[in-house]
Amino acid sequence: MPSRPRVVIVGAGFGGLSAAKALAGANAEVLVIDRRNHHLFQPLLYQVATAGLAPTQIASPVRSILARQANAQVILGEVTGVDLAARAVRLEDRSVAYDLLVVATGATDSYFGHDDWAQVAPGLKTLADALEMRRRILLAFERAEVEQDPDEQKRLLTFVVVGGGPTGVELSGAIAELAHRALARDFRAIRNARANVVLVEAGPRVLPAFPPALSSYAKRALERLGVTVLLGQPVSGCDTQGATVGGQLIEAGTLLWAAGVQASGAARWLGSASDGAERVVVAPDLTVPGRPEVFVIGDTAHLDTPGGVLPGLAPVAKQQGAYVGAVIRSRLVNGPPPAPFRYRDAGALATIGRQAAVVVLGGLRLTGALAWVLWSVAHIYFLIGFRNRIMVSLDWAWSYVTFERGARLITGYPTAPVRDEGADRESPR
Repeated sequence: MPSRPRVVIVGAGFGGLSAAKALAGANAEVLVIDRRNHHLFQPLLYQVATAGLAPTQIASPVRSILARQANAQVILGEVTGVDLAARAVRLEDRSVAYDLLVVATGATDSYFGHDDWAQVAPGLKTLADALEMRRRILLAFERAEVEQDPDEQKRLLTFVVVGGGPTGVELSGAIAELAHRALARDFRAIRNARANVVLVEAGPRVLPAFPPALSSYAKRALERLGVTVLLGQPVSGCDTQGATVGGQLIEAGTLLWAAGVQASGAARWLGSASDGAERVVVAPDLTVPGRPEVFVIGDTAHLDTPGGVLPGLAPVAKQQGAYVGAVIRSRLVNGPPPAPFRYRDAGALATIGRQAAVVVLGGLRLTGALAWVLWSVAHIYFLIGFRNRIMVSLDWAWSYVTFERGARLITGYPTAPVRDEGADRESPR
């Protein structure tokens, strides 16, 4: 390697940023490439989708995060492929050479062969996704407010969330609280109408990665919020009228997807073996077999361990990023290679609603208000930026006391006009 090798990191998510920070001060040029200029704290993305937080409170510019790291540069661009022979990353308008490559491109939604459902049931992976969800949720209430047909009003106030993992559970609980508490005083015609939130899970229980007792608690907590939980019933159809579940159509104005993920196109770029979710199968040191200069981490990587394949969680990505940084630093000084990657499970957390959450920390199992407090503290702690931590804390405190949601803005344009009673023109937007 030359005296100043170049490490290219594709993706500025949890894994990519962790790898970049682990190389601070190393004798290497670190280039971080991402198609977006911000790092997103995805665990709180559902709060943007349900008007609990503003986008700026859970996202930070990548350049600001790495501004003090002298050996790091940031490139805004869309990666279209990798030339392994030339050791170059291809972007839309240029190529970037690398000596070592770290691929941390994350995952996208999987519709299990029904990609056409994405138009009517959007997923939740980016800020744009969250704002689109927020737009659809808030518009549903606006349209129901002026709807004269009781059946259509009922359909507009029905929300179907597909997928009973943490995202689906948190979305369902937040929509129920938004409908029954935060918006209850703001509307007149639908004040006494009850929004219907339906959570559909194909498996036998919600939160399948958690112990069964906590899954049962989560189901009961959702039902106390008024959420209808349908288990063991996969969705067989999604369209503008609703979702087909168990052979029956649930008429709904808003469908939201939280049912599955698949990795980015990294496996195709690298021409490497992948699993059913298109994750790249990696060696114990997180390199692509036969390509010691290429690392793949986070949601893009498939790593077999004695406990099974590692899940696509932020802690996994962060630990893998730090590990890859240590491996690269060792190589730069011709040191001994670190031991194979080993994930240290720090636990799992999910919130259902106000004073309701589930927490697993080693052998400790918590539910209820204490778990909810711990969930809140943990998420505030891991947010990037002191300002974001303060603003989120204040917003949550205000919402807890007043039941209000401060980010209830409809952005973009409705797909159909929202009309005032007796009006002959579209309402201003």
